[in-house]
Amino acid sequence: MLIAEIYQSRQGEGLLTGTPSVFVRTSGCNLRCWFCDTPFTSWSPEGEDLALDEIVARIEAAAHEIAGQPPARHAVLTGGEPLLFAELVPLSERLRASGWHITVETAGTLFLPVACDLMSISPKLASSTPSPERDARWHIRHERSRHAPEVIHKLSTQYEYQFKFVIDQRGDLEEVERYLDEFPSLDFERLYLMPQGTTPEELAERNAWLEPYCRERGYRYCARKQIEWYGFTRGT
Repeated sequence: MLIAEIYQSRQGEGLLTGTPSVFVRTSGCNLRCWFCDTPFTSWSPEGEDLALDEIVARIEAAAHEIAGQPPARHAVLTGGEPLLFAELVPLSERLRASGWHITVETAGTLFLPVACDLMSISPKLASSTPSPERDARWHIRHERSRHAPEVIHKLSTQYEYQFKFVIDQRGDLEEVERYLDEFPSLDFERLYLMPQGTTPEELAERNAWLEPYCRERGYRYCARKQIEWYGFTRGT
């Protein structure tokens, strides 16, 4: 499995914000969001091709790397799109057998029967599609693949979940409402709207209208705390 990075940090988004976690970032994605904040796993994938035993060993090493802190026992399997890799099934089973809490970060377009305690689903809205000028092939492929209702149904009925919608512009809010009409059984307490951006200035600009909207509609606002804590930096 191609791995871009394995490191310990704090979860910056969603239900487990603030939780010390080991992040296992796979490299490779079936989508191409124009604003992807990990282009080294999508537009220009890079990393090491590691065997399962080596991945587990590096996760355990990362769990102990912060001196004076108990070993982390939350693992976040992320990407890219981790559900591209069949090896995620035995990896997640190994981690569960060792007592890890497992979060899987996915765009919700693919399904694998992984061991998972929290399926963190980030559906990609129309505004995520790259322009034809940037990449004509990926413009078509991304738009065709970004919404997979049957996969969303399986993930949200077979796992504990959270949904994180990345909001880039006000028009995205109408699309979120239509999306939720399509899946009326989703638990609003597990729905987050998160501003798109990789700088405090970008996040603050969108926060000015997104956070009030969340309060009005009863959604949870999802801050990107890792940007506040560390800046836009790899390995955080």
